[in-house]
Amino acid sequence: MARRRAATIAGAVALGLVAIVFARMGDLAQKVFTEFQAQHRYAPLILTPLVFAGTVAATLRWAPAAKGSGIPQVMAAGHDIQLASSRLLALPTAIAKLLLTTLMLLAGGSVGREGPTVQVAAAIMVTCHRFLRVPISAGVLIAGGAAGVAAAFNTPLAGVVFAIEELAAAFEQKVAVLVMGAVVISGLVSLAVAGDYVYFGAMRQTLDVRSVLMVTPVAGIAGGILGGLFARMMLAFARSAHPAFLAVRARPVTLAFACGLVVAVVGIVTHGSTWGTGYETTRHMIEGQDDTSLWFGPAKFLATAATAVSGAPGGIFAPSLSVGAGFGQLLALCFPDDPMPAVILLGMVGYFVGVVRAPLTAVIILMETTASRGMIVPLFLTAIIADAASTLVCKEKLYHGLSRGFARAAAQPSPAQSTQEHT
Repeated sequence: MARRRAATIAGAVALGLVAIVFARMGDLAQKVFTEFQAQHRYAPLILTPLVFAGTVAATLRWAPAAKGSGIPQVMAAGHDIQLASSRLLALPTAIAKLLLTTLMLLAGGSVGREGPTVQVAAAIMVTCHRFLRVPISAGVLIAGGAAGVAAAFNTPLAGVVFAIEELAAAFEQKVAVLVMGAVVISGLVSLAVAGDYVYFGAMRQTLDVRSVLMVTPVAGIAGGILGGLFARMMLAFARSAHPAFLAVRARPVTLAFACGLVVAVVGIVTHGSTWGTGYETTRHMIEGQDDTSLWFGPAKFLATAATAVSGAPGGIFAPSLSVGAGFGQLLALCFPDDPMPAVILLGMVGYFVGVVRAPLTAVIILMETTASRGMIVPLFLTAIIADAASTLVCKEKLYHGLSRGFARAAAQPSPAQSTQEHT
């Protein structure tokens, strides 16, 4: 028992520190790319496709378990604990995940660091437990993943909820204590090093009852359908047996190059608003700055889809929230009498739930990252509607569907076979 506690504490401290370093690496990478692109406007037309192709080639050759988001890998290992000892959650895979995701941000890729942080956090937990010779259970992976979400967004409650809603098939009392302990420790580390902050900035505006009843159904239905279409497209590229998809998957590096070119063109056309996570643009929109182009949402959707389809390492959490903000901006045009930041927030939760189908996690993340407790009822209503609407478009949950591919790939050690799944 003492060694288990020591392993959990050591893992939570380590992953909290790593999450902070990763966040700063990602921010620095985006800053360097933005400054470079400002001086050499059309250079991404060459740089971005080459980096996409090189990153995917390196991933397939040396770290195939590092591709994509990172959350499906943790889910796959949670369903079959023997996979936790495979390369899915190996420390070299985690290191490759950090470096390659940062490289994608350095080239303007529309990736987030939250999904990768979940995989890295779970890998750190597994490593600490192995080092102290403590048996690895599903609870260890769940605790690591939950602490990763909490550290990435500075949202302790969202970390616990994410563990319950997405990572844990059966949430027992022992697992609950482990999760909360890991989240608290990693949160304290983040608080001590990075300070207390609200990820997207504070949003104090609210909607009256009439507006809630009018806006939430539209945000939920439209956001859920759009998010569901994104999820269905991702699953099709990963698993469809249609000849067209098989042909695309047979040339992963060429696909990555083409996706990088799409991202570069979209970024140049939108004057750089779609590069990277989209965090800055989203924050400005939530804070009420209305200088963002109305094309941001559709353009960010295209950039995020191209980046995700490429198979390169990187998450979709933050980019999906940015796409949702762009969708909310368009939605606000239909409700000009209501505060735009509040409508944007509903657009974010509607689209995000449509993609990941985790309504409780989505609501808690947005409530914590915007300090918008007055919006909790509209957020819940939108999330419930979006979840139902997304189900009509894509029956299977995105992360759960992708996790099956990683489980199959982990059971087959050949790198050539593992290249057939893309996230």
